[in-house]
Amino acid sequence: MYFSTPTALADHPLAVVDVQGNGQQPPEIVDIAVLPIEPAADVRQASMRVWLVRPDRPITPDVTDGVHGIRNTDVLACPSWARVAEEVYAAIKGRVLVAHNAAVELRVIANHLPQWRPSLVLDTARLARAVWPGLPGGYGLSRLATYAGLHPPHIQPGERRHRAGYETWMTGQLLFALVQSSGLTWEQVVEAGSVADLSP
Repeated sequence: MYFSTPTALADHPLAVVDVQGNGQQPPEIVDIAVLPIEPAADVRQASMRVWLVRPDRPITPDVTDGVHGIRNTDVLACPSWARVAEEVYAAIKGRVLVAHNAAVELRVIANHLPQWRPSLVLDTARLARAVWPGLPGGYGLSRLATYAGLHPPHIQPGERRHRAGYETWMTGQLLFALVQSSGLTWEQVVEAGSVADLSP
């Protein structure tokens, strides 16, 4: 399964990301996905990296039951954040970060990777409000995916709504749909969709 990079994005290496937490404050990552988008290349689901992470504090029942479905037993044998941090850092460094409601991802990832700061963050929710103003039903990812006719990833074990891999794939598709339907240039995409404050 793949989709082609719009011309407006073709010169910019991107990293589409989603994180899911343990429900604690501050949140610890238990599920993170990174979809690298290379300049002028097709984007394939097989290129996406997904990590399940064992947090220091337990996953709370409210996020297990009401959000991502990940249980403490699911991550018991998974690596700690310290074991995967360098892999995640290598997957996102030097790339424009793309996420839906990106301030959340920015804050959580920056807290987990103090050495990392992106040069630019694009928020597909902000971009959607600019491209499709006044959309009935709001700008949640699921609503936008339905409106744009996006296709979910080929489902593998553990993939569902609110899992990092699923949300990342849908966010990548949404970004491309927004750019293609609007005809925006890269500069216009940045103006409409960038997160102004990059402090975590």
